[in-house]
Amino acid sequence: MSKLQDLISKLEKHHKRKIDLSLDRTFSLLRKLGNPQNKLKNVINVVGTNAKASMAYSLKSILNNASYKCNLYTSPHLQSFTERFIFNDKELKEDELIELLKDVEKVLGGDNASLFEILTCAFLKQAEIYKDNINIIEAGLFFQFDSTNVFKNNLMTLIGVIHKDHLQWLENKTIDSIIHEKTSKLLNSNIFINRQLNEEIRKKIEKALINNSSNKYFFGKEFNVSKQENGFIHYQDDMGEIILPEPNLLGDHQIYNISTSIAASRKMFNIKDEHIKKGITNVELKGRLQELYSGKLKDISSKNRLIIDGGHNESSSISISNWIKQQHQDVHLICGMMKDKEHYEYMKHFKGIVKSITLIDIPNQNGSISKEEFKEKLDGLKMDINLSSSIQEAIEMNSKHQDIICLLAGSLYMVGEVLNLN
Repeated sequence: MSKLQDLISKLEKHHKRKIDLSLDRTFSLLRKLGNPQNKLKNVINVVGTNAKASMAYSLKSILNNASYKCNLYTSPHLQSFTERFIFNDKELKEDELIELLKDVEKVLGGDNASLFEILTCAFLKQAEIYKDNINIIEAGLFFQFDSTNVFKNNLMTLIGVIHKDHLQWLENKTIDSIIHEKTSKLLNSNIFINRQLNEEIRKKIEKALINNSSNKYFFGKEFNVSKQENGFIHYQDDMGEIILPEPNLLGDHQIYNISTSIAASRKMFNIKDEHIKKGITNVELKGRLQELYSGKLKDISSKNRLIIDGGHNESSSISISNWIKQQHQDVHLICGMMKDKEHYEYMKHFKGIVKSITLIDIPNQNGSISKEEFKEKLDGLKMDINLSSSIQEAIEMNSKHQDIICLLAGSLYMVGEVLNLN
């Protein structure tokens, strides 16, 4: 176990429950740290079920190309906790993060706080050093009681795709309840709303925000984007239209995600078209329909394409399945998921569009569902399902086929393991 992981395990003991929806512990720790959240400028909150990382990283890429410096806070990570902490556009080094967390732990003392609360407060304390930077801060769970909801004011909020997920934390397990949790405590400033799965959800979000006095910019109303036959995309808002190259991210859903970042950057910053073009073509995002071009696992897959995606809810499986339908190769799906996900709802969208399905256990994750139990949950789908003992074996099994796409999906934790193995 690394020094960082050892420290993380120690910090987890400050709060026995993994998640406990409350802001009391966060504000208590922030007071001890000198309330750094009140000293930050240019705060951008990012909320939603899906698309948070896509919006955050694409916005950061656009701003960087326009010479803005950024701090970025995201979760979860894929390989290291350091991925969550970006200051002045650089990922914090492991020894720097250890030092930061130890300092916060000293201030915390014997008080109660969840790991996410400690990490969030640590980020805010470190961001104080670069307080004039743009601070892009992704919510962890919902928003109303999330430890990122600690600011008195912000520059804007980006709302991603809202769909059903994390229902175990809600008494009322409906989309209305989820929308309430994510929108009821948004600050009054500027809100940019991504394309939703359907018009019903969009209208529910619009209704939920009716008493929020922010300037509101909805996809499909205040801004829009469409694909062109020549491989370009057409973006439009009240400031004019831009013809853009396709972004450096796979899947049509990413076009909508990035359009939200474009709208925000044009409205709120001095952004030129060239900054947007460079920003969207240079954006890098791990674990979201990410193709692996080299490494040990890629060698096993031989000449077949090897692609990973950490999406783990129905909304993400709809996006992935839409991408699969556009491919001119057979797709063989390898899937591992956590126990607390809606397995049937996730997998049903792959019926009839993938050539084969192989279920695996996610290595090193106690909260993952076993491949045997996973298969039982899918009985009603009547799909031909294979089981494999490891990620490597599953890829090897599928590599017997020629000219295919081998897609590993279902969990960010699994994607992290794939990247570690590769």
